[in-house]
Amino acid sequence: MSMINVSQLTFAYEGSYDNIFEEVSFHIDTDWKLGFCGRNGRGKTTFLNLLMGKFEYNGLISASVDFEYFPFVVEDESAEVLSVLTGIVPDAPLWQLEKELSKLSVDLEVLERPYATLSGGERTKVLLAALFLRENSFLLINEPTTHLDSAGRETVARYLKSKGGFILVSHDRDFLDECIDHVLSINKANIEVQVGNFSSWLHNKQLRDNFEIAENERLKKDISRLQASAKRTATWSDKAEKRKIGFDPVKVEKSTGSRAYQGEKSRKMMARSKAIIERRERSVQEKSALMKNIDTADKLKIHPLEYHASRLIELSDICITYNGREITKDISFTLHQGERLAITGGNGTGKSSIIKAVTCATDNADFMQTKPSVHLEASNSVTASEKIPYTGSIYIASRLKISYVPQDASFLTGGLTNYAKTRQIDESLFKAILRKLDFSRVQFEKDMRGYSSGQKKKVLLAASLCEKAHVYIWDEPLNYIDVLSRIQIEELLQEYKPTMLFIEHDRAFCRNVATKTITL
Repeated sequence: MSMINVSQLTFAYEGSYDNIFEEVSFHIDTDWKLGFCGRNGRGKTTFLNLLMGKFEYNGLISASVDFEYFPFVVEDESAEVLSVLTGIVPDAPLWQLEKELSKLSVDLEVLERPYATLSGGERTKVLLAALFLRENSFLLINEPTTHLDSAGRETVARYLKSKGGFILVSHDRDFLDECIDHVLSINKANIEVQVGNFSSWLHNKQLRDNFEIAENERLKKDISRLQASAKRTATWSDKAEKRKIGFDPVKVEKSTGSRAYQGEKSRKMMARSKAIIERRERSVQEKSALMKNIDTADKLKIHPLEYHASRLIELSDICITYNGREITKDISFTLHQGERLAITGGNGTGKSSIIKAVTCATDNADFMQTKPSVHLEASNSVTASEKIPYTGSIYIASRLKISYVPQDASFLTGGLTNYAKTRQIDESLFKAILRKLDFSRVQFEKDMRGYSSGQKKKVLLAASLCEKAHVYIWDEPLNYIDVLSRIQIEELLQEYKPTMLFIEHDRAFCRNVATKTITL
């Protein structure tokens, strides 16, 4: 057992408005299975890069292990997989590589294939197998679920559970619960480490937040009461002081000892007033220390439109073929008003192709496209790159308004104001939604190219939420989105019940949101 110690860590990017980390201190055990949680843009990936020594920083990071970063960069993707793996772990015998790959349900024939031909899920598995074979290494695993379908996530979660010595950045609640034993969380005011999985961390956070909110209300009442009491006591003290100073014992007093009494009374009243003021100041200090780590998750709103008929979209015997290879066959389903239909299935089964085919078949529909360069106003005005060849029939209700969120958000550049104008959405509403999704006002002034992947995806979702539509079509909307924002979006969809067609591998989200599921 050894420790990774972080002491007084302070870091900011060059030209940045503020520090990402400021005098942060904590330590972790290199045997832990550590889940790394925090809102988008809080610095999770940045911290992993600091551990890798990629940036200069103030403070101290000390460790007796070597850090290995996932995803590992493969320089020559034309090389065979076996050659790539032996380059990562040259001393590992073949039987050991095969054993690790078998644990990850990887067909051993991939060892003889060029690395470039592997799917995203296969690359994730083979690289994890190799990196865990490196001796004296501590893995920094950043978003391994991005290219994994539901079955792949279950397999990788079981594999990670059998290992130790890693930090895992993931926003999939079920995935985290299955494979971690500690949580490292970046909060608004600090970084903390807790024993347990994600669910226990979230439960503890909710208990702490509720306690701080209740304590804050109590202190506000206490401060108000003390303010009123101090004011009354100060008034009494002033009156007693005036009587003491202006008292004439010859004309009025029958007893010459009364002056001493009035002086003592004035002294006690002043002392009491001072004590009340000090108590009030302590209460103010206690109150200011509360609620610093409460991540506000204000409720979101959506404005779905009602359609005059129940049937909105219908697919009948859809077959999609790429380069002579059949991707999907005989896909049929109907989307009725009020339904939230999830398309699930393994990687490569044609889920996104089905969604794109639907967005192409927009005859007599108003299609609101999240990608500004492909904004669609009516049918058949899709760019060639977006067209999906298919056989079968797709019915889209007449004049149906569709809001679409694509899987990829990397195209986003420029400022939010210009983006809102291009999308023809209300800028104030757009930015208000982003604020509720934990965007700081400082982020509004930045170019979107500098946003994290999660922040870019939030921009696409916020734009979609601004649109009034009959159907919301979202292709893997939660990629890179932090857990608290996922919960916000879940609660929104459960409350407003918009009609949706979506693809998502987050099992918890699908359980909580979908009213119907189609598995390819």
